[in-house]
Amino acid sequence: MKLQTRDVEAFVKRPRPDIRAILLFGSDAGLIRERAKAIAQSVVADLSDPFRVATLTGAQLQEDPAKLADEAAAIALTGGRRVVMVSGAGDRNAKLFQSFLDEPSGDALIVVEAGELAARSSLRGAFEDSNVAVAIGCYADDQRSLHSLIEDMAREAGKKISPEAMAYLTDNLGTDRMVSRGEIAKLLLYKGDDPTPVSLEDCEAVVGDSGTLFLDDVAFAAFGGDFSALTDALTRCESAGESPVAILRVAQKHGQKLHLAAAQREAGNRVDPQRLGVHWTRRDGFERQARQWSSDRLMRALEILTDAELMAKSTGMPAAAACGDALLRIARAARLPR
Repeated sequence: MKLQTRDVEAFVKRPRPDIRAILLFGSDAGLIRERAKAIAQSVVADLSDPFRVATLTGAQLQEDPAKLADEAAAIALTGGRRVVMVSGAGDRNAKLFQSFLDEPSGDALIVVEAGELAARSSLRGAFEDSNVAVAIGCYADDQRSLHSLIEDMAREAGKKISPEAMAYLTDNLGTDRMVSRGEIAKLLLYKGDDPTPVSLEDCEAVVGDSGTLFLDDVAFAAFGGDFSALTDALTRCESAGESPVAILRVAQKHGQKLHLAAAQREAGNRVDPQRLGVHWTRRDGFERQARQWSSDRLMRALEILTDAELMAKSTGMPAAAACGDALLRIARAARLPR
């Protein structure tokens, strides 16, 4: 079955007892691992317990399909329900899981990790069509989910986050959930027993860019009309394994900030880039671009980026090509007189 997005976090913390298997798939490997661990620990607190936790891979199940049913039906010598964790699953394992879900053996909870799966994926279909299984998509944190993660971790640590610090964190943490969680934990540890809210200065002192520096370089180069810098930044992003969609989203976020700044300037108001979450090292470049672009032209640039993301996700056009074409169009537009 499918879960509504609003129900996912509650389900991960406390899976329904009638669910026998859970598939976690998507582009965010860190979030997949985090949710798989949380789900498994709802049944077995110590995942290193060899009597109650079995680990398999999709490749192993291809070689010996009976392993899944055998592990699911096994009884723990120490008592208690067991968990079977399967990593690296894919459509090649779809028939096996379909057969298991039609007639599940034992009472173990099966937690399956996969990568990106298309909407027509046979493995996704097997889980989504079953009454005893759930398929959960795990995708890169957007600003809302990242904001919630930061607030939740701060609350658990008894800390508060200033608005400026929150803006900085949502802009500078990466798209991988586990990396983001590690950076936030490091920040909270740095804050220690200090009762004051986490400040922008605290964030700048501790939090790394988690890979977003290259993404910011792309956005600034595109909106600055710097073709050479844009080519170099895209090459570095590709080497770092950043996805075209992640690049487009950072460019969209940058364009949105520029649009707000340009609109305020056109209205005769002054906007402080820091209040928009722009790092102080980028302030001069941001202000220059805010003067370079009009709000109307920025709206068109944002439409180009949005269309490129849609093409990357829903058409046969390669995502990298859609991303590169959109950014080059914006870079060319940046060189045109206002």
